[in-house]
Amino acid sequence: MRFHRTTTLAMAAVLSFGLLAACDSSDPEEPGASGDPTGAATDEAVTIRVAGLLPTADDAAKQQLDERVAAFEEQYPNITVEPEDYQWLNSTFTTALAGGTLPNVFEIPLTDGKTLIQQGQLADIDSYVKALPYGDDFNEKLLENGMDDSGTIFAVPAKSIYAVALHYNRNLFEQAGLDPDDPPTTWDEVRADAKKIHDETGIAGYATMALDASGGWQLAAGANSRGGVIEKNEGGKYIATLTDPAIKAHLQFLQDLKKDGSLLARADLGWGEINAAFGGGELAMYTSGSDVYNALVEGNGVTADWGYGLTAIPTEDGGGALAGGTLAAVTKDSTEAQKDAAVKWIDWWYLSKLQDKDQAIADASTRAGANPPQAVGTPVLPIFSEELYKENLEWIKDYINVPLENMTGYTDVMFEQDLVPEAAVATQDLYNALFPVVQAVITDDNADIDALLSTANEVGQTAIDAAS
Repeated sequence: MRFHRTTTLAMAAVLSFGLLAACDSSDPEEPGASGDPTGAATDEAVTIRVAGLLPTADDAAKQQLDERVAAFEEQYPNITVEPEDYQWLNSTFTTALAGGTLPNVFEIPLTDGKTLIQQGQLADIDSYVKALPYGDDFNEKLLENGMDDSGTIFAVPAKSIYAVALHYNRNLFEQAGLDPDDPPTTWDEVRADAKKIHDETGIAGYATMALDASGGWQLAAGANSRGGVIEKNEGGKYIATLTDPAIKAHLQFLQDLKKDGSLLARADLGWGEINAAFGGGELAMYTSGSDVYNALVEGNGVTADWGYGLTAIPTEDGGGALAGGTLAAVTKDSTEAQKDAAVKWIDWWYLSKLQDKDQAIADASTRAGANPPQAVGTPVLPIFSEELYKENLEWIKDYINVPLENMTGYTDVMFEQDLVPEAAVATQDLYNALFPVVQAVITDDNADIDALLSTANEVGQTAIDAAS
């Protein structure tokens, strides 16, 4: 078994894009092969450290990664790949970046790309990316998150391109006498179903992330779904809008759930913690990225017959689903040979399986053949075009093992639903200003929402001004 060193990093999440289908992909060249813009760098023996799996990933997921690494090293015998366990955490990422402890290939939220580029923290990988057979075929609105103002590429959209959605436990719905094939489509229905589930089963009907930036992220998602935003651009000046009525409405929703007795009122639930609680059967519904099923399978014991359900986040008053995802980037101190190898790995691990039939099948068969099997076919928004995404699913149809029949509430609308971009400036600071409000509301029956949001807005505006 290949050794996976743990790198303590960062999770939060989101992006700034309006989904735009890219042009159709051209026929790919040799599977997994990126271009060779530097010539000599290609044959030089080189070692790269790369972001691997979450620290909670099980042995099957690690085996699947090891097999892909072995195949890559067979394709490129001059490159040695050293995977590291990796989780992007807002609280520690800056220190790891400044201290030079990141792997050569690392992952960041889409929204952080522009800031890190402006700070000179990412390697220029433009020539290597453009030399890829599909270098011109990215969804342009996604790729912009990894480019500077001149169009130079420093990072590429890599995985987990999602819209926030509602995840639910179908078994708990059935036990409460609810139809799991008819999940809630409004927030009022979510509240009613949560109460019924709690009353009938004794298990919390709903939970929300509340820990650190993830708590602010999901509050923003709730506000976006109700037609609100956490930041506005007024004449070129960014203004914090943390007192937006939609934010208050979602906090009131959480407070109402608590009064109903149906909320899992834990202030220590971050992204990983809420996944674990859901996988452990402690709650019936929560919101997170639409792709989270992969993590639930890899780290929380969820299987195709577990009873997982996925549906679109409820929307009202012109609201939409907050969208997000992950960029793959390369450390700025990487050598040219390492940058060349890094982009080859990014191509191999993240992207070629989306473009090339043989690579798609190889990846899907390895994941499906792991013990236990890893998720194949989890719904994500396309890094390239909608047409190519659907073609990819056709390529791997024999290996798809996710319960797509239980995800139609999301997949039926995923290409048509309105998407909301993340705040453009001081995103993580705004989330960090909001999560204490979430914690107060779900733990204190007498929390003053207006006063809490007023204070948070002042903190948020200060952060915006400092970042502008």
